[in-house]
Amino acid sequence: MINTLVLPRPSKALKFSSTTLDGLGKSKYRSPKMELTLTQPDDWHLHLRDGDLLQAVAPHSANHFGRAIVMPNLKPPITTTALAIAYRESILKALPADSNFTPLMTLYLTDTTSPEEIKLARRSGVVFAVKLYPAGATTNSQDGVTDLFGKCLPVLEEMVEQNMPLLVHGEVTDSTVDVFDREKVFIDTVLQPLIQRLPSLKVVMEHITTMDAVSFVESGEEGFLAATVTPQHLLLNRNALFQGGLQPHSYCLPVLKREIHRQAIVSAVTSGSKRFFLGTDSAPHERRRKECPCGCAGIYNAPVALSLYAKVFEEAGALDKLEAFTSFNGPDFYGLPRNTSKIKLMKTSWKVPESFSFSFGDIIPMFAGETLQWQPCFS
Repeated sequence: MINTLVLPRPSKALKFSSTTLDGLGKSKYRSPKMELTLTQPDDWHLHLRDGDLLQAVAPHSANHFGRAIVMPNLKPPITTTALAIAYRESILKALPADSNFTPLMTLYLTDTTSPEEIKLARRSGVVFAVKLYPAGATTNSQDGVTDLFGKCLPVLEEMVEQNMPLLVHGEVTDSTVDVFDREKVFIDTVLQPLIQRLPSLKVVMEHITTMDAVSFVESGEEGFLAATVTPQHLLLNRNALFQGGLQPHSYCLPVLKREIHRQAIVSAVTSGSKRFFLGTDSAPHERRRKECPCGCAGIYNAPVALSLYAKVFEEAGALDKLEAFTSFNGPDFYGLPRNTSKIKLMKTSWKVPESFSFSFGDIIPMFAGETLQWQPCFS
């Protein structure tokens, strides 16, 4: 719901507050306020880490999101249902006492994952998807899959039977393939054959970065092929990596792409298509692990994600499409109920902290020190 006086596109839920009356009945004019009232969003791609990092970052996501699909790429990875249940308990203990945040767990697919483990995962009621990391593709992916069709086909077939989605980090790891082409090559050599072989497998292409991924997702059958989209891939292109020098806090995987790809993703997401939904890929690392000779990939955006998504949709003249992207498309794809609680976004300037400091070090958020125009608060 949008409450305001004027929008780029009409809305039948408009509200404008511009005057108040003092005790003498005189008008006091103030600047107009815009509000967005949204069904509470979910984050369908989130890294919460473990240990001290988990304790530090979990409250940031819990402040804004009702649920989150939690990535399993810990050390060691979450490869079994038993490990997923234990990790879930750790997350719940890290949340504020009054939090209603629900972690939705995932399994880390390996060459040795068994069909029986998929059955156990479905019966557990806490595991909602399986994550495919090509071995060596990103952070803590060294235990990932080396031969999807040769070693994982029985597991994929069981996932079809159990209606268990496959979440895909869509990049090849062949060192002869240019880093900016790895998503497209993965689509051509892995995803297209996978969809053709198992058309009833539900697949989410995570954190898409190219117009090729947009076209691929739009070509699939609705309800079986979808994509998550991050704030960074909607707002930044690869120039952000080099402006004013090398920028480690803009480095993520898949790496940022050309402006033409960013524009294609914005157009897809703001079109109202049900195939795209919110997935922050918020990935915290300590500052010293980002600002070092071999910096880690990952952008920490949990505290600012909703503000940035609102910025994207406002600039596209599509604020009326924001709620479906943040709050409806994800649960509908997963077959889960939509949230019933609400959250407000107020059109008011606020400054992103330069850093978040903890006993173990600092975490630098996306857009650190910059001023944003939308601020979340509960209604």
